[in-house]
Amino acid sequence: MQENKKFKLVASKRTRYLLPNILTLAGVCLGISSIKFSIDGNYNLAVIFILLASILDALDGRVARLIKGTSEFGKELDSLTDFVSFGIAPVFILYFWELNNYGKLGWAITLIYSVCCALRLARFNLTKNDQESWKINYFEGIPSPAGAILILMPLIFEISNLNLNFEIKKITPYFTFLIAILLVSKIPTLSFKKITFSPKSTVFILLGIGIIFICLLFYTFETVLFFGLVYIFLIPISFFTYKIKNKKEALETMEDEHEDVL
Repeated sequence: MQENKKFKLVASKRTRYLLPNILTLAGVCLGISSIKFSIDGNYNLAVIFILLASILDALDGRVARLIKGTSEFGKELDSLTDFVSFGIAPVFILYFWELNNYGKLGWAITLIYSVCCALRLARFNLTKNDQESWKINYFEGIPSPAGAILILMPLIFEISNLNLNFEIKKITPYFTFLIAILLVSKIPTLSFKKITFSPKSTVFILLGIGIIFICLLFYTFETVLFFGLVYIFLIPISFFTYKIKNKKEALETMEDEHEDVL
């Protein structure tokens, strides 16, 4: 007698691929929806949707590696959705908010940012992972999710409750262009991929995460603005630390080659 085969809607070895791709698709839906809300003039919700999309983008890859659900399809899907959520949606929000007032120049800046984001994602897809362990902690240029949040900082400042008597709208086109250049630049920026913590510091880390969550809950835009400024200040720091480590590695390589010759 033949054994009865169990009916399965999805093969068991494929089910683990679904969750990361669902998170990725949810992110692109948030990105596209943010454009719709910006057209309606609801910039608060548009910014929040971009923030949620960036959180999902950070989670989908980690979830895929955790449950061993990585796939070539997932990588391509993630790259395409990143372009929509972080290369098109945020700069369109800015366009409907302020850049449209600059006419052709505003539209040109919108296109430049989107093109730079596409080039950045294409270069990232071609980056090999077989590099030194310390270099894994660095990106070439700023990643697209970070770029999306950074270009929205003038808008976030505008809709926050900060009253600093500063006309932030005037710097919007210049700031957007600067972030576009940083996307395709080769300036090393911290990736925070291989950060390890001592078990003794777990309680303090959880406390810090809890405080950040509370701040995001009650002071959403002010908190995002603060972390955006911190990230900008970290760019020159990461540049110098990268150069120091790279120089140290080069000296060690020269010493090893010298010993081999002797």
